[in-house]
Amino acid sequence: MAAAVPVTSDTDASKARRLGELREFLMSRRARVSPAEAGLPDGGARRRTPGLRREEVAVLAGVGASWYQWLEQGRDISVSPQVLDSVARVLKLSGAERRHLYVLAGLNPPRPEVARDDQEMCEGLHRLIDTWMPQPAHIMDAYWNCVMYNDAAASVLGMRSETSENCLLTFFTDPIYRTRAKSWQRNAPQVVAMYRAACSEHPDDDGFAAVIAEAKAMSPEFVELWERRDILPGGQVAKEIEHPVVGTLFLESTQLKVPARPDLTIALHTPMPDAEVDTAGKLAWLATPEGRRGSIYPVAG
Repeated sequence: MAAAVPVTSDTDASKARRLGELREFLMSRRARVSPAEAGLPDGGARRRTPGLRREEVAVLAGVGASWYQWLEQGRDISVSPQVLDSVARVLKLSGAERRHLYVLAGLNPPRPEVARDDQEMCEGLHRLIDTWMPQPAHIMDAYWNCVMYNDAAASVLGMRSETSENCLLTFFTDPIYRTRAKSWQRNAPQVVAMYRAACSEHPDDDGFAAVIAEAKAMSPEFVELWERRDILPGGQVAKEIEHPVVGTLFLESTQLKVPARPDLTIALHTPMPDAEVDTAGKLAWLATPEGRRGSIYPVAG
């Protein structure tokens, strides 16, 4: 079996701890899978220990019994991602457990996956951004398509259902946002570099290619910035917004990730301190009935 490149070079002590944890982890996962769950007849025989036997895991995973015994004993042997995936399948590991198995075996873990039980988190995330009021907040998928946004994002940033659903395209093409964003020229290189970093994690994804192609067709400014090939991790962006009702707002946008939903990014905006501009007070007023009436029609300028 071909050896994979290890995550880091272990010291003897850290390797012993890692392999010891690997042994305990595999034993605990094997004990929770019954023969019936694995598709094996139990034969009616009473087992001394719960779960599958080592030999049964080896057969179902298509590996040698001795090799799997060495793996579970925490011996320092070569492993491959393909074999670990077979073991993970037999032991019915979740996505997080599969990544944990890779790390314990000394391999780079696979990309996080969304577990079936975590696919219904959107209601909770909607409550999160609604609770963020009166500050703007929105949630994007991996391609920066807007999944949801709160009322403050609509009134301050001009987010609305009739615009492009993609935040990158909106940044470059929406006239309302372009008019309000006084820091647009300063923010644009950072935004493009952050999007290139997101693309770099999925080099063969047609979804990113489609967004980039559309952005190039719609914006010469994007083309110029994209050709710079700058890369920045998703983080914080300082924005100056000129709102048509309350005037200047200084905001800091922060991208956050939820480990259980690696396909989503939460963008939270917080007021930045300024001696002359009370951004927090203005946001609070915009969320009042009077403020909502004053900004009900999003107009450019």
